Amino acid sequence: MKSPSYFRTEKLNGMKIEQIYTGCLAGATYYIESEGEAVIIDPLRETKPYLEKLQRNGAQLKYIFETHFHADFVSGHIDLARKTGATIVFGPLAQTAYQIHSAQDGEVLSLGKLQFKVLHTPGHTLESTTFLLIDENGKDHAIFTGDTLFIGDVGRPDLAQKAGELTQEDLAGMLFDSLRNKIMPLADEVLVYPAHGAGSACGKNIGKETWDTLGRQKHSNYALNQDLSREAFIKEVTANLLPPPQYFAKNAALNKAGYDSIDRVLQRGARALSPDQFEAIAEAEDALVLDVRNEQMFKEGFIPNSIFIGIEGSFAPWVGALISDLRQPILIVAPVGREEEVVTRLARVGYDYTLGYLDGGIAAWAAAGKELDQIESISAAEFSERFAEGKVQNLLDVRKPTEYVSQHLLAAENVPLDFINHNMQRLHANETYYLHCGGGYRSMIFASILRARGFEHLIDIQGGWAALKNLDNLPKTGYVCPTDISQKELDAAISAVV
Repeated sequence: MKSPSYFRTEKLNGMKIEQIYTGCLAGATYYIESEGEAVIIDPLRETKPYLEKLQRNGAQLKYIFETHFHADFVSGHIDLARKTGATIVFGPLAQTAYQIHSAQDGEVLSLGKLQFKVLHTPGHTLESTTFLLIDENGKDHAIFTGDTLFIGDVGRPDLAQKAGELTQEDLAGMLFDSLRNKIMPLADEVLVYPAHGAGSACGKNIGKETWDTLGRQKHSNYALNQDLSREAFIKEVTANLLPPPQYFAKNAALNKAGYDSIDRVLQRGARALSPDQFEAIAEAEDALVLDVRNEQMFKEGFIPNSIFIGIEGSFAPWVGALISDLRQPILIVAPVGREEEVVTRLARVGYDYTLGYLDGGIAAWAAAGKELDQIESISAAEFSERFAEGKVQNLLDVRKPTEYVSQHLLAAENVPLDFINHNMQRLHANETYYLHCGGGYRSMIFASILRARGFEHLIDIQGGWAALKNLDNLPKTGYVCPTDISQKELDAAISAVV
């Protein structure tokens, strides 16, 4: 089982802080311990790693802090509380279907020789809360900001809108007040530990670092600029917001209402199936066959109608963005030995209905004499030659609108993978399409979805834009690379595909 990385550990004055970072979700969980008592902040769905850590350290989990109702993953707080007896703590305004301690703004909770002060910081969501860690000497040491404050950015204010009640501008105004009144008055040396890093859809442009000092953020993070007016702040944080992935609201609902035990999910999903069993269940349950190998292995041979989303890419977010039904039955084709990892990572974003995996992988399927499909994949150089010969009629750039506007082949049409379902009416199954993304991962996902929907004439460009832009003999039409993109151009590109 592939585990999250440990990016940072602090040990001082009888206090231990571990930042447990998960690249796939660009997310951070925190483990803090003092005097044999521990708190875990924003845990992932699986409980085993935390239980093992507590046992190794001889510590008792006292609290599970949730900074808000997460939208981009299903938290493990409910299972963890059930297995340890720890108290789940949310900030003000949180309403759940299970027992929690709803902390009040300014409330102080003790952990060994440490204290945590609850700072209600609405804006990203209404219940968003920052937890201020105070060391044994009474000094403010760190803030665990959830999605209120990131490194270089702040949380998007459009996820908790309520029709007729709250707009994203209302929430952005709350976020401005939270930052100015609760966070910015803290000392510069206070450490900032956010819930996400670069790549998360919970912010627009989060920095690559996973922690910083508040002082440095006051100087470098636009949102903490003292000269930024409330009106300018609202305009800045609400500009260029793409619609959130479809699974965000569904994950937030699970985090409020509860979910199946992770143990039950793993028991159901991590079942080895023979090719015949696999095929029978796929037909009987109308199950989606999800192939998580790398894109080059997939294109060489895959089960007809299966969808590719590689485990080595941004797996969970793409699953959440593209598979609309959390209760969709799923069957797995995975690299041998990584099957349980796949089931776990699906569960992290609420896909609990994995029904098993192909025992022996695609090799077993082929050995059983069952049908395989392929997708044509060519090099960037070969594409350039075909283009020069007039053989390329339809070229699809499946990157995000912002990527497309900044630099693209003039002949390419932008059809982002993120909004493939929204844009299917623009495509025709009898046409031939050449596809590329940034590096090859997204275009193969796109191609697999089209293939499953009856598109037979698909050619993937290996290496994507990274390979195309480095060609000496780019297609004669060249590519556009504006030095200064206007807001109007960016808005037009986004509205064209969203």
